[in-house]
This record gives sequence, structure tokens and C-alpha cells, in this order.
Amino acid sequence: MMNNHHTPVLLNETLKYLITDKSGCYFDGTLGFGGHAEAILNQISANAMLIATDVDNDAFEFSKMKFENEKRIKIYKFNFSQIDIIAKIENVHSFNGVFADLGVSSFQLDNPGSGFTYRVNAMLDLRMDKTIKSSAADILNYFSEEEIADIIFRFGEEKNSRKIAKKICERRKQKKIETTSELSEIISSLTPVKYRIKTLSRVFQALRIFVNDELEALNIFLDKAVDLLSPGGRIVVLTYHSLEDRIVKEKFKYETLDCICPKDFPVCQCNKIKRLKIVTKKPITPDVEEIEFNIRARSAKLRVAERV
Repeated sequence: MMNNHHTPVLLNETLKYLITDKSGCYFDGTLGFGGHAEAILNQISANAMLIATDVDNDAFEFSKMKFENEKRIKIYKFNFSQIDIIAKIENVHSFNGVFADLGVSSFQLDNPGSGFTYRVNAMLDLRMDKTIKSSAADILNYFSEEEIADIIFRFGEEKNSRKIAKKICERRKQKKIETTSELSEIISSLTPVKYRIKTLSRVFQALRIFVNDELEALNIFLDKAVDLLSPGGRIVVLTYHSLEDRIVKEKFKYETLDCICPKDFPVCQCNKIKRLKIVTKKPITPDVEEIEFNIRARSAKLRVAERV
């Protein structure tokens, strides 16, 4: 079941930008099934350290076994936004590199038990961390029509969000919406065939992001990661949709500024300190060969910044 669970995206590029000191301390905030982590360990020296974390239980347990004989890695079942807490536990004052791959693994997408995809019928869950109180089904069955529409529009950028939310609320009066197939059927009934896949993807994405509070966690993670970077250390982030990429791009840009005062201020009063310099002026994307090998890499964008 775990075979071919995940193919690391932009692996060579990640290693090229992330590892600046082979004896350093590195952080992988999205361990998954250990694809990038394994490659990082192959690049760093015997006295280096990699600290990694993931809230998905399948990924956590798999990687614990995968790396059980590897002394250079410490694995935590924490959200990556708790990077500062993990650093304190490990008595790490700063990292030479911080990495995050924000994609959902192939195993999660293909495993019916995960409930992450509209392609297979499963319970409509979408929680990375199963201790989170509300699943996607809870949202669809108990939130108001307006709230559901706002979630689909804000986090999925789906223009027919209100029409879809209305249909969901009509359907749940007859029976609770509990499975991925039930939601897919509702969306498909409202969507022309040529737009169906994109619409399904947007709605499932929106629910997943909301259920897991992904964008807020990303914002918190980025702030703390910059705090914890050593001078010359780099933060490398892989995103897969525009909402994530926009947050990373804007956060990196903000951290390159040494003043945020209004332009008409004669003297700077904000005391803003520049903390990053952009390493990749434009995001790096997979080439044709990688996309042909791994179609799920097609929307990936890699951004890199360095602590000054």
C-alpha cells in the first residue's frame, strides 16, 4: 500500500538551494513519507542534524520506521507552525536551512481511507491531523449556506461557489452528506463536463485548506522560520496553488524591506529591519521531463530566500 506513495518534487533544485553547510542543522516541516528528508540526509555530514515533522499519522508512523536506524534525524508529530517549540525541545538556537513542501502526498490522494480526493469514494474527512474536531463533512452538514459559499470562494477561488453551496444545503435536508462521492455528484450536477475536474479540484481544495487551517499555519510557520534562520541560512518552500504561493511571495518580499513607512514620511519611524534577500527572483518550476514522470508536479513553484 505504501509503494510509490510519493515522488519528491523539484528534488535536485531543493537540495541545491537548501544545503549551504553540510555540517549544519536543517528543518523539514512537511516530512511526509521522507522523500526530501532522505535526500537531505544523503547530502549532509555525519555530525549534521535534520529535524522533521508531520501531523499525518500514516506519514509519521511510516517515516519513524523508515529512519529508525538514522541517528541524524529527529521526528515529531507536530504542525510545522510549531517549529519554535520543536527547536526549544531540541535545544536548537537556529537552523542553516528550513524546508516545506506544501503538497498533499500521492498516498493521501490515492488512499480511500484518507478521504482527500473526489476520484475514489470515501468518508468525506480531509483532516491531515485526525485530532482536529471538525471534518469536511461536518462543515457541509452544519455550516450555513453563506459560510460554505465563502469557504469555497475564498479558498478554492471557485466562481460558482454560491450555486454549489445552495445545492449542498438543499441536498443535506434530504440526507447528511458523508462521502466524497456524494459531494462529487452534487458538484458534477451543476458543472459542464469540460469544467468538471477543475471545479471538483477547487472545492475539495477549499474544504481541505479550511479544515486544516492551512493558510494561517503557513503564515505562522514563515514568521517563525525566518526568526530561526542562521545568517546565510535559507528557507525553501514548494507551493502548489496560487493562495499558498502568494503568501510565500509576499512574506519573502516584506522581509526584504528595511522600511515600511509611508512615502511622505521624511524620516523612517518604523524601525523595520531587513531580514531576507530573495534568491529566486522568479519561482522555479518543474521541467517538461519531470512533469511527464510525475503529473502532480505540474503546478509546483519553488521559492527561496536567504537570511541576512
